[in-house]
Amino acid sequence: MTTTSEPAPQPRTSAPGAEHRTRFFDHRIPSLYAGRYRIDNRQTLKDLDGADRVIDATPQPFDVVQPRFSFDPTGINAQFPVPDAVGTYSQTLAHINLDAPGLPWNRPLGPEQPAAVPWMALLLFREDELPEDPDAVGLVTAGTVRRLLDGALGSGRPPALPPESLRPDEYDEQCATVLVPAALFDAVKPLPAEMAYLAHLREGGRPDATRAGTDPEPDEGELNAVLVANRFPAATGGRHVAHLVSLEGHDRYLTTPAPTEGVRLVSLASWSFTTEPDSGIGFGDLCQHLATTDGTTPRPADQLRLRVPTTGPANPAGAQKEALDRMAGGAVALPQRLESGERTLAFYRGPLTAQPARDLPPAAATRLDSPGEALIYLQQYGVFDAAYAAAFTTGRTLALADAEFRTALLEFRSAARAAARRLASHPELAARSAAILTGRHLTAPLAFEAFDRLLTDGDARSGGARLNQALDQAGPQLRAGRRRSAARARRSIGDARAVLAQPGVADLLTQAAPDKFAKVTAWLDALRRLELLSLSHLVPDPRALPAESIRFAYLDPAWVRAAVDGALSVGVGHALDADLNALATGGGPVPKCAVLINSSLVPNWPNTIVAAYQGTDIVEPVRDAVFGLETRLLLYPEVIDRFELAEPPRGLCFGIGDVGTIELREISGDRIGHPKGEFPQPAGFARFLRPGGRDVLNVDGTGDALLPALSGAHGLTGGQRISSAQFALQMINAPQAQTFSRP
Repeated sequence: MTTTSEPAPQPRTSAPGAEHRTRFFDHRIPSLYAGRYRIDNRQTLKDLDGADRVIDATPQPFDVVQPRFSFDPTGINAQFPVPDAVGTYSQTLAHINLDAPGLPWNRPLGPEQPAAVPWMALLLFREDELPEDPDAVGLVTAGTVRRLLDGALGSGRPPALPPESLRPDEYDEQCATVLVPAALFDAVKPLPAEMAYLAHLREGGRPDATRAGTDPEPDEGELNAVLVANRFPAATGGRHVAHLVSLEGHDRYLTTPAPTEGVRLVSLASWSFTTEPDSGIGFGDLCQHLATTDGTTPRPADQLRLRVPTTGPANPAGAQKEALDRMAGGAVALPQRLESGERTLAFYRGPLTAQPARDLPPAAATRLDSPGEALIYLQQYGVFDAAYAAAFTTGRTLALADAEFRTALLEFRSAARAAARRLASHPELAARSAAILTGRHLTAPLAFEAFDRLLTDGDARSGGARLNQALDQAGPQLRAGRRRSAARARRSIGDARAVLAQPGVADLLTQAAPDKFAKVTAWLDALRRLELLSLSHLVPDPRALPAESIRFAYLDPAWVRAAVDGALSVGVGHALDADLNALATGGGPVPKCAVLINSSLVPNWPNTIVAAYQGTDIVEPVRDAVFGLETRLLLYPEVIDRFELAEPPRGLCFGIGDVGTIELREISGDRIGHPKGEFPQPAGFARFLRPGGRDVLNVDGTGDALLPALSGAHGLTGGQRISSAQFALQMINAPQAQTFSRP
């Protein structure tokens, strides 16, 4: 189910690195059916005088042996639903996948049936339907084939098999049987023509196989036989059992009423599963509600933007227009009390906006030192826009509440402040190239550094290191009464700020306390990704994100910058501290857009696949978070064009979607398997069910049958029908996806 709505993105889920080809084939008819045969050989000798002599050789009987009453369960490749599974399967047709590709066609169903009709079928039963298995757990009645044919395994008409078709050793084989009452059998039995469409071959090719399907022969190692049930599990839930049964010897009852005592079928394989009650609201229903107003009409763009719905006059002007414009951008009007005691209102919004945020004047791009500096006064209307002031206060409050961040920030600034003052007090350090200076120059004791230089520096012509020179000169200088005085000039905060402005020094100061600086920048990056904000910060009014809704929004980088300034304002004592804060503001980029989903999709389908695109490029989220139980937030580094919600992947299965449709797929050309729209229109599969309320699919019976309707949907006329492989291709119940596209 795909519905495109106006604003936001329309992606697909990202494809795996290696794609596998899957092809479907109608059937595999053997060159010689399983059974008993005899070779008669006659030779005629021609005499020269014209008298012929006939020699009859001894007849040579031989058997073509294939499973008939049982087969090795290891030959089952897959079953769906899997044995003992619990889930919502009311829209799924059970199927079984067999390793032996020719098994369903290795013997004829009956002498008058076409070769494409298999001799086995998959039947689905519910609780309290089978007399010998009322709990639908898979109970069977076992015994020898001889007892089955003699009617000794219980009531129910056994298969009518010609005695000459049985090998002597087959009579002693064990088999499992199940009794199906006449009314139940007549209700669920497939017609022979339907059986041909409920069985096919599937080939899952190697990753490098030609996906155009031009290979003349299938890959035998990847070929399996698939049989599909013709009945949906009950929407009310309950236990179900699937039986792969042999209909050989019962073929006449497929077109005529079953005997009153019922039929006893050979069960070749069986498994049970439990389906949960279907609430009628599935993944597709919820996604369709997110994107449409009535199931078909896409929601207008205004309903998919993060803002409170508002109504106003047709042609607003003045204050009305200003208020409506700000609310259209995602702001809400809140009461405000001024410091003077007057009451008014102010506009507020969080970092998410319904429209790209307005550019601030150049003067506003400077560092914020207080929330008052961030207030925007709309002088013409006498009200404030408090969004950035609230952002500053939010960042400051979060910083004050986090002792680890606060300690790291103060310790980093203390170390960087000391390093800046050292550079200002020692011109020889500040004069060095920033590439030569390291964090050790900023933190190591200078007396130790000077002593090291005495040991290592010197002129070889003057006798060695400076230490030797100093020791030699110390005595005479002391006797002469000379003393060295080096009064160092006192440095001010202004001097340190001037050093900070030198090229390369700012980066060097971050090494003064690298561990603390890393903690500060990591915390601020988390703030830029909105990780420290609650949902109320992001959505100030719940009406902007009601239940069962999806909303798209832009991120305002100025709001995030104000929050960062607020966090860094903690503990600022003077201008140098404020300058040092700038060292921590160069972290990761601010995301550009957001998607918010408030839906039961979040808890009920936690593995939902989301994909976002900008043009043809996939955009990975920088954050994916869940608030509470039902709200999911995704942040993207770029403004996306398309967005897709896709049902979690599952194995290949057959059935219908949540909204009562299947996805038609191309059956010819070089686009075989590609989607070509939903079927039927209007949605609803109930018309293709047999009467009687047992949820049996009317594949090709009387009334409104599915097969001719599908054939017509593909443009086939004049009695032409799609093949069984093409039918299987249409009935694949692929994971559903919902696409949103930004205009």
